[in-house]
Amino acid sequence: MAQCEMCGAEKSSLTTTKVEGAELELCDDCADFGTEVKTESTSSASTKYSASSSSGGSSSSSSSSGGSGGSSGGRRRRDMFDQMDEIASDYDERIRAAREHDGLSREDLAKELNEKASLIGKLERGDILPSDDVKAKLEKRLGISLSEGSGDDDASWDSDSSMTQTLGDVVERKSE
Repeated sequence: MAQCEMCGAEKSSLTTTKVEGAELELCDDCADFGTEVKTESTSSASTKYSASSSSGGSSSSSSSSGGSGGSSGGRRRRDMFDQMDEIASDYDERIRAAREHDGLSREDLAKELNEKASLIGKLERGDILPSDDVKAKLEKRLGISLSEGSGDDDASWDSDSSMTQTLGDVVERKSE
């Protein structure tokens, strides 16, 4: 018997579900809080951008989001976190170091990017996060990446057999 990572219930089968960017093994009751993660089979030739279903029939009824069945073969709902790049924790240091390396003042960099010098100052102090537009401008002009690199941080999230708490142990669900 497996344990639901949200409510802690012992169930014979769990569904891999993405809830706010995290993939969790959830029971049927808790799976309603996210989107089911479909694993792609190796025999399928479709891409994530393909518009047609492999069933060949009309799939207008299977794309409704009313139920949590997920076994209809329809397309998986897109999660907003699928498309997000995580900003590096040291983005402020990267911006300042690259600007200084190029011999630019904050005002000069701001002029080149068509932004305000105060914005550059706030970014370098870590007071605010860059918008997608400003992030793209900075990366292009300074030749840096402000996205978090994958790898090292993921190692700390590996499962540990001594960890028995679930989200259900921490979060209290409101009764309706």
